Amino acid sequence: MSSKPEHETQKPILFAPETYQYTKGHLNVEDVDLDPLLQFNRWFKQAQETLPKGSDLIPESTNFSTARLPSGRVSSRIVLLKELDKYGFVVYSNWGTSKKAADFESNKYASLTFFWPYIQRQVRVEGLMEPVTRETSIRYFNTRPRGSKIGAWASAQSSVIQSRDDLDQINTEYTNKFKPLKDEEIPCPEHWGGIRIVPLEIEFWQGGNSRLHDRITYKRESTDDKLWDITRLAP
Repeated sequence: MSSKPEHETQKPILFAPETYQYTKGHLNVEDVDLDPLLQFNRWFKQAQETLPKGSDLIPESTNFSTARLPSGRVSSRIVLLKELDKYGFVVYSNWGTSKKAADFESNKYASLTFFWPYIQRQVRVEGLMEPVTRETSIRYFNTRPRGSKIGAWASAQSSVIQSRDDLDQINTEYTNKFKPLKDEEIPCPEHWGGIRIVPLEIEFWQGGNSRLHDRITYKRESTDDKLWDITRLAP
């Protein structure tokens, strides 16, 4: 870093919380699949199968980051991975009013970060966002509980509201509107659906002792490329 610090050294509010060493193993290039999506699926299944009993952790939770241009301002939020296909990672949200929707309009690049502390593994994904088909969105929407379907209609995500009571009132209005319909008859809103993050880079991180982590990364120049360059990175 070459820029001069803006502030003098501070008395910290929080400083160096105690942590632990990573000791669960190593990761080598010869251990991974040639296809990073298959490698991710392998690790994801292991994260599911080794989830500690009674844990509140959700293996499919991921930090989804987007950025708006021209400012370059980044925003992040935790979402749930709902689908993995041969093209990439699919998450669902409101694409009419949300902050991520506005970011998408100016900048299609995004990233995902998965962290499974109990197996000391992390996966980072960098790629391009693309909308899934309406058919794909409806397919997933139909698996949601009734309340979540109605919530997709009731919430103008990221818009300013005056109170929780206002939100509850809108939700009640939609609940009453859809009362005559069976669960499977509640339609998917036009503004709601899936975004696929098609990867350009996927990094697999295995925690190492003394912070000497193992990092194996897959890179390609274009989402049309079929072959990946697989390399090891310094921790």
